[in-house]
Amino acid sequence: MVCTPGLNCYSCPAAVMSCPIGALQMYVAGVKHSISLFVTGFLLSVGVVFGRFICGYVCPMGLLQDLLYKIKTRKVLLELKYARYVKYLVLIVFVVLLPLVVRHELSGLGAPWFCKYICPSGMIFGAMPLLAVNHYLWQFTGTLFILKLSIAAIIIVAAVLIYRPFCRLLCPLGAIYALFNKIAFIKFKCDKDKCTDCGACAKACHIMINPALQPNSPECVRCGNCTRACSTKALKTDCFSSIISASSK
Repeated sequence: MVCTPGLNCYSCPAAVMSCPIGALQMYVAGVKHSISLFVTGFLLSVGVVFGRFICGYVCPMGLLQDLLYKIKTRKVLLELKYARYVKYLVLIVFVVLLPLVVRHELSGLGAPWFCKYICPSGMIFGAMPLLAVNHYLWQFTGTLFILKLSIAAIIIVAAVLIYRPFCRLLCPLGAIYALFNKIAFIKFKCDKDKCTDCGACAKACHIMINPALQPNSPECVRCGNCTRACSTKALKTDCFSSIISASSK
């Protein structure tokens, strides 16, 4: 299977592409402890071109959370400080270290720890549709199913109150793309000559960053709320200058 840029579980009946995080774990957990050049190159290429634009406009988990956040209820504006680094810890521990180190005694294979124990995408878009149309599969569910269902349920409820809690706290794919936000071809630019420091962009940002000061923050998912809120058009999407500067070097 060819990788999809977003977090898309290939256990989903409708999936035609594989999740890059799942594919990465498959190679790390293998007998040869290898790193796939295809998967790694794919992630690097997508990251350099798009950054977290993928999180904002391609990932199905991002879309689900956006739709849930539109439900009219009291919202919790959560400013993450050190908690935003948890997703990097999840990437290092559950995607790389545990599949690499913890091996089955007989087969010598590791397990896809993130997919198996955490990932809500597999539960929401994969397991639940399968269980909905194949009722006999319920007899095979157990403790692990309850654990993952609980995690998915918590994320769904939290997404109604908090903007994209999974993307901001737990997603290892978002952590990878966040590393490229400042150098990606698709980025935001603030024209200081036009900026009046009115704070409208900061008020419009659900992630609680100040786009005028940090237009390319690793946490920015490129939703565009800040650019639409800017009355002077000081904030704008800047693609071509990055491409031109990169090609001129």
